Order: sequence, then C-alpha cells, then structure tokens
Amino acid sequence: MRVYNFSAGPAALPLPVLEQARDELLEWQGGASVMELSHRSRAFIAVAERAEADLRELLAIPPDYRVLFMQGGATAQFALVPMNLAAPGAAADYVNTGHWSARAIQEARRYVSVNVAADEAASSYTTVPDATSLQPLPGSAYLHYTPNETIGGVEFPYVPATGDVPLVADMSSTILSRPINVSRFGLIYAGAQKNIGPSGITVVIVRDDLMGQARAETPSVFDFRAVAAAGSMLNTPPTFAWYFAGLVFQWLKREGGVEGIGRRNRAKAEALYAAIDASSFYSNPVASECRSWMNVPFRLAKPELEQAFLAEADAAGLTNLAGHRSVGGMRASLYNAMPMEGVSALVGFMREFERRYG
Repeated sequence: MRVYNFSAGPAALPLPVLEQARDELLEWQGGASVMELSHRSRAFIAVAERAEADLRELLAIPPDYRVLFMQGGATAQFALVPMNLAAPGAAADYVNTGHWSARAIQEARRYVSVNVAADEAASSYTTVPDATSLQPLPGSAYLHYTPNETIGGVEFPYVPATGDVPLVADMSSTILSRPINVSRFGLIYAGAQKNIGPSGITVVIVRDDLMGQARAETPSVFDFRAVAAAGSMLNTPPTFAWYFAGLVFQWLKREGGVEGIGRRNRAKAEALYAAIDASSFYSNPVASECRSWMNVPFRLAKPELEQAFLAEADAAGLTNLAGHRSVGGMRASLYNAMPMEGVSALVGFMREFERRYG
C-alpha cells in the first residue's frame, strides 16, 4: 500500500510519473531501458533537450540564462558558486538563516572573504532579516541566500533587492513550487530530490554574463561555461535522473504549471498551519510571516509523547514525520507530489492523537 510520505528528501514523487517510469523501465522507444542508452545517442539527447525546454517554459527562464544539469547536489554548489563567480581574494555576502545557509557559508570561506550580511541567530533561526537590512558590500561578487531552510521551516516572503550585485539562491526546497521571476537572480541552484525528481542531478540556472569567470584551478566539469558549452555532457550524466526530471516537468505542465501547483501548495500549508494554530497541543516555532510552504516543523506540548506520535503516524501510513536529527520534534514536508489528501489525513490523525493524549 502506498503511504503518504512526508520525507524532506529524497521526497515523495508524483505517482503518475512513477507509474510511467515503471512502464517504460525495461523498454523505452526501441527495446532497451532509458538507463541503457548512450547519453550521446539521438534518442537521449532528445530527452535532455525536452527536459530543458519544459523547465524553461515552466519557470519562464529568459533567453540570456543557461540551464545546466550537474552532479554533486546543492552541497557541491556551495563550493562551485564562489569558484565560478568570485576571483581569489574577492568578497561575497551571505545571509545566515539556518542550517543550510550556515553550511554554504562554511564552504565559501575556503574560497572568498565572506561577509555575513545578516544572521538570525538571535531568534534561534525562526525569522528572516528585514528586507531593508540586506545591504551588499560595495564590490561584492554576489549575495547568497537560502529562500527556504528545509530543517527550520523558515522561508523568505520576499526576494532580496541587491542592485547590481548578483543574487544567488539555493532553491533546493522551493524550485517549481510556485512562480518565480528568474530575472531577479544571477544564479539559482537546486538539488533534484525535493520537487524535481530522484537524487543525483542538480539544476543550475545561471545568467550568461556570470559565466567565463571560473578560477584557473576549477575542474572543467565544474566550470559553468564549459558545462554549458558541452550541453551538460562533459562527462556521462546521470541519465535516468535526467529522464525522470523530464517526466516530472511534463507532469507539472499537465497539473497547471507552477501557477496551478503554487495554489495547491499554499492551500496545503494553510490547512496544516491552521490545525497547529487551533490547538494548544501542537506548536510551530517559526514567525508567522516567514513560515515555509514546503517544510512544516511542529512540536507537542508533551515532548515525551513524540515517539508515540511518530510510531502511530507511521502505522497509519503517514511516514517520515520525524524532525531533523539536529532539532528533533516533527516535520511534515509538503512538496509538489504530496496531495491535499495526505495533508488532510495528517490533520485528522493529529486531532485524534490530541483527543486521546491531550
């Protein structure tokens, strides 16, 4: 029986896409699996080109941006962004709103002089900085931020205005969840395993003028300009993950694109937050104006019941609700593939659990 999978990543995948991949697994357009095709074959190049075209359509990506399909996850981009966008000795601005932005800062310090433009430690990372407080250093190579902190459930309700300084965003947990204005950004990167597909591939959307600046020691497979020139095939790419991402993009188009999925995502988040706020038994620590649509952490008024909650939820087919090991508690990830029925089932379980234990 399929469960409602609230995992933060690798996350739930759309059932119609899983079914299509299952049906095509052994024989795909010619008697072989798509995993067995050469990445140089005409058939697979068509898969790759359609995936890029569909992603461009979904996000309305302007023509002066390249779309790269890379490896190493968002974590690799913590290093690749400064290696490609900043010369040795340059300065870059970073906003710290939690675990993943802190990881990006830690890695970037190996390559650039990091200026922490804002740090939300005073609120225990339950807030984001005021929009007017983010002022990049003069001459900064870029400003980096994490629009959604997957662990803390903190989300920016605005896009920072950085003037002529390129804005870089780790959108692993928000890409394709709603419309975005790509032209506001110099570079966007996102690991696939939330809203794009299975883990193993990373999407990078980079403005043309930011390429060609990689440091001399940057390996060619990590040089954005070299990767773009080779059609993201400098080396053998993760072909199945690329193919699967393309299926997800086609599914999203059938579901009304990012506009349609955005309306559903907002409704799912509002339903769960309403249930939490209506109860004295559950609580969410994040300031209401910057609560995440994608990742909803919550705690019980009686922490000693958390393990019982998780065990009973799992038995009810509501899985992977444990909070990150660094913070504990519970967390429900509501990515695109999570249907409203799953959120309704969780809310119903929460009410029944409170009735019995509250």
